[in-house]
Amino acid sequence: MSKKLIRFDWAMKTLLRDKANFDVLEGFLCALLDDDNIKIINLLESESNQTDETDKFNRVDLLIQDSQNRKIFIEIQNTRETDYLERLLYGTSKIIVEHQKLGDDFSNISKVISISILYFNLGTGDDYIYYGTTDFKGLNTGNPLIVKKRINVSEMLEPKYKFVEKKIFPEYYLITVEQYKNIIQKKIDEWIYMIKNNEIAEGSVSKNIDKAEQKLAELNMTVAERKRYEKYLINTVRDRDAINTAKEEGRDEERIVQEKKQHQEKLEIARNLKKASVQIEIIIQSTGLSKEEIEKLL
Repeated sequence: MSKKLIRFDWAMKTLLRDKANFDVLEGFLCALLDDDNIKIINLLESESNQTDETDKFNRVDLLIQDSQNRKIFIEIQNTRETDYLERLLYGTSKIIVEHQKLGDDFSNISKVISISILYFNLGTGDDYIYYGTTDFKGLNTGNPLIVKKRINVSEMLEPKYKFVEKKIFPEYYLITVEQYKNIIQKKIDEWIYMIKNNEIAEGSVSKNIDKAEQKLAELNMTVAERKRYEKYLINTVRDRDAINTAKEEGRDEERIVQEKKQHQEKLEIARNLKKASVQIEIIIQSTGLSKEEIEKLL
């Protein structure tokens, strides 16, 4: 029988800030980035340092090292939908600026990967994981511009070098949790299943997902943690209801405006027909307006 787990967004705000729990985030990143050798070097100061259950923003900034020994800043966001793309751009830009020391050569610009775990639909699409970065393509040919850099290779007595593709722009992963259909086809699906259902799918084998089951189990929570967690769940439901209510009110307002616009268009058509001496019965059939409304038109 599977253990009931706490929500992953709550875990990011609380438990996963502890270095002893980095293995959970490492497993998630290994599966998403398809690299089993990712190690978290440090958890940076971020919005996740807010611990109050009413805090709206949740961002975790990590410094990792991958299998190529590259040091990369990882930004994991989990938040509401207001101006989300703008906040995403601001977050990655802020990391780059904050870690570029004044006077440093621009060749030392930090590589940033931004990961968003979304519990709402950001747009229209037919997938549950989206990837994006900055690419340059020819306006005439449509072919990509491949920028390369030279690196030294010291395997021989005589210095040698090779050219490798240069990728410095931020990369973005958007995971739309609600779009996921609970079908496991690859390792990252095991983690998204956990995030969506608060339990581990039977037969999951991706790196450290067993640690997630152990460390995120509700049964492991203290009384104080459980109380805070329950408050968080209540606030989450309340926020979702507020957003849905605002959307419905917006739709109602839009519908009223549209109906008024259509009615005005009908009045204008009826006015023109009346000026053209068209019989009132025909005007009624053409516009759906009442006889009284048409007679009042000048």
